Amino acid sequence: MTSSLRFVRCFDEDRLLVFIGGRILLHDPEDYPITIQENACRQVLSPGEFLPAGLIQGANFAFRRTALESVGGFDQRFGAGALFPCEDIDVMARMLARGWPGAYEPRLLVYHHHRRRTEKEVFRLIRQYDRARGAYYSKCILNPKLRRVYFKNWYEAMRRQPRGATARELAAAAEFLVRAVAAQLCPIRSSRGLTDGGLLPPKSPASNHGSS
Repeated sequence: MTSSLRFVRCFDEDRLLVFIGGRILLHDPEDYPITIQENACRQVLSPGEFLPAGLIQGANFAFRRTALESVGGFDQRFGAGALFPCEDIDVMARMLARGWPGAYEPRLLVYHHHRRRTEKEVFRLIRQYDRARGAYYSKCILNPKLRRVYFKNWYEAMRRQPRGATARELAAAAEFLVRAVAAQLCPIRSSRGLTDGGLLPPKSPASNHGSS
């Protein structure tokens, strides 16, 4: 059975779910063990629940089109080639904030060939992910439906992680907020994906995307 059909089956098994992510293993054992997800336990995410970075990744997730459209699509400020590579987790958090559940389903398995092997490549990626988390958490804190749970979990994470990671998260959070305010003062670009906590009023409620 193909990966797409496995996703369809999982969505059919629980028609309330609007997004599902799965396991990610290394395709090449010579690659560095990063951007993978080996958790073998299924986890259902309730509406408004905290979605930790890394639980569901863009290399292996799918969503319902109606849910994506109702939250305004992907935020163009996030993603590969953008300042903050967190478009996948951001859009799922906005779906949770809208009152829909999602799930991590380990039966859905892909092998990811990311080709990163050197310490320099891995360090660069980790720094990018640190910045992405800062932008992601700060955007969620702007959303009244997510503010409390994200502030609490971010604070607890900062107490456990290295200071360098925290510094990069906070710097990116400040940068995101400054850019968000500037965009409101000069609304030249499209507002697609800026609803539900992006300093724009949320729209009324009304398939696959991946990144490495």
